Amino acid sequence: MNGTSEGPAPAADLDGSAVTESDIVTPFRTEPPSHRAAFAAAPLAMAVVDREGTVVDANPAFGELLGAAPEELSGTLAADLVDLASDTRTWHAYREVLRGRQAKLRCKRRLKHPDGHSMWAQITVTPLAGDAHGSPGVLLSVADITARRELQARLRHLQMHDPVTRLPNRTLFFERLTAALEPESYEQGGTGRIGLCYLDLDGFQAVNDTLGHRVGDRLLAAVAERLTRCADEAGHDRASAPLVARLGGDEFALLVEDSTGTEQLADLAESLLKAIQAPFDLSGHRMSVSASIGVVERRAAGTSATGLMQAADTTLYWAKADGRDRWTLFDPERNAHRMTRQALASTLRPAIERGEFRLEYQPLVGMEDGRLRGVEALIRWDHPQFGMLTPNRFIQLAEEDGSIVPLGRWILATACRQARQWQLDHPDEPPIFVSVNVAVRQVWDSDLVADVAKTLAETGLAPHLLQLELTESAVMGSAGRPLQALQALSDMGVGIAIDDFGTGYSNLAYLSRLPVSVLKLDGSFVRGFQYEGEGVPPNPADEVVVEAMIQLAHRLGLTVTAECVETSAQASRLRRIGCDTGQGWLYSRPVSPDRISGLMGVQA
Repeated sequence: MNGTSEGPAPAADLDGSAVTESDIVTPFRTEPPSHRAAFAAAPLAMAVVDREGTVVDANPAFGELLGAAPEELSGTLAADLVDLASDTRTWHAYREVLRGRQAKLRCKRRLKHPDGHSMWAQITVTPLAGDAHGSPGVLLSVADITARRELQARLRHLQMHDPVTRLPNRTLFFERLTAALEPESYEQGGTGRIGLCYLDLDGFQAVNDTLGHRVGDRLLAAVAERLTRCADEAGHDRASAPLVARLGGDEFALLVEDSTGTEQLADLAESLLKAIQAPFDLSGHRMSVSASIGVVERRAAGTSATGLMQAADTTLYWAKADGRDRWTLFDPERNAHRMTRQALASTLRPAIERGEFRLEYQPLVGMEDGRLRGVEALIRWDHPQFGMLTPNRFIQLAEEDGSIVPLGRWILATACRQARQWQLDHPDEPPIFVSVNVAVRQVWDSDLVADVAKTLAETGLAPHLLQLELTESAVMGSAGRPLQALQALSDMGVGIAIDDFGTGYSNLAYLSRLPVSVLKLDGSFVRGFQYEGEGVPPNPADEVVVEAMIQLAHRLGLTVTAECVETSAQASRLRRIGCDTGQGWLYSRPVSPDRISGLMGVQA
């Protein structure tokens, strides 16, 4: 057996094991062997070693294990014979047992027999009881555990590999990923970077549903072969190929250690897509599939396995959302927006309860006399982390999770209460109406008619001083319950306005059958009214279109409000073609309730 006598080397144990606390027990003394015959006949390889570490005696089994006669081993260093000096900790523990300061040593070593074959051995060193002339030293025993190690290796392979594709599974993948992110893995050389391609087959569930799981498994195995081939080609000129693993279902991952940058990962992702796009022939079934891939590449330092996988999962979702059959690179800015959106969504409902919302009001001004006719209530979220947020940051989220219903009730009640307060504070002025935006989900998921009736009764606001705004796309296709609700509100005396008119269905024939009282022209029409430059007249076609819409609305008994009025020239042209009211920065930006009080009775 080849060992070394040059002292301890600062290296890991050959099998990854080292002396543990469980290997060290309280000191005890063993009785010396009383039967020489038993020592010689024992099937377990044993040797008596003196306090200097020299073999004093060895039994035949020990000699057979090392390929030498027992008498030839006498006088040799035991540590060299069984490789006890290959790591510092084991060597120290062995020396402590020799000196009588430690009770026992047990470790595993891979030993090489003179005939060339290797074996795994469990080595145990225990003190021997001394006699009147002193202690003979320690008993060293060696047990062949090769078969047990091989069984353990086979079991571990089965535990760490996917039975369908024979690829490493999720457990082994994360084990390798975690190891690659340990500082000692990237600080001793290499690029210090790591890359990941997270792949998911598009529409794989349809294969299982239509052709069965057996064909689905064959497809997964075939995909695994192509991914492995791509990985081998990518690693041809490198120290190692990317690790290919099946994480579960139709999800695969390729881990690139010591990556050289995003270009390398992009090339790998392109090759993966092309490999999968080629048709598959599976037991008479010819099929084509595609995949979506999320690609992440970054410095290993400061990266965690969880963080890397979250980034890859997010990027894979982007690839799916962007149309599938593509790869997408992780974008920190896009991810920050997503995280912000998620943070807003998770705190929306509590924010309503905490009263973090407030209303601002933008004037609606009569085009003929420039006097205040009404206001539009606009929601603002005074977020403790992100500051003041406008509706475009959170209204869609509120509609998606249903919190628009309680939020809408709060807006309605607050706006009506404020409108009534203005009326009480300015009894000599004509009362102004308040316009409140309503989402379609409020109509479907709540009793909007009952909510409005209750709010008007509680605040004392007359129905004709409340206007509800719905988008054109929501109103023009209304039928059933939404249409009934709009009709009931109109019958109650509440005004119904179509917001952003001209951008949706524009079903003018259907418009005459809706209980609508106001059209709000989208700002894109009004912006076309402004002069493009000094001495350059506006496009007359814009005026023709808007004038036709206003005339049609008037013939249907509707009034028209123009949004986004920013210049006096725009106001003059709108007034000339008969527009009723205007809204925009020419008159005022959205302001607080007290600012509206200052505008009442004032001509714009």
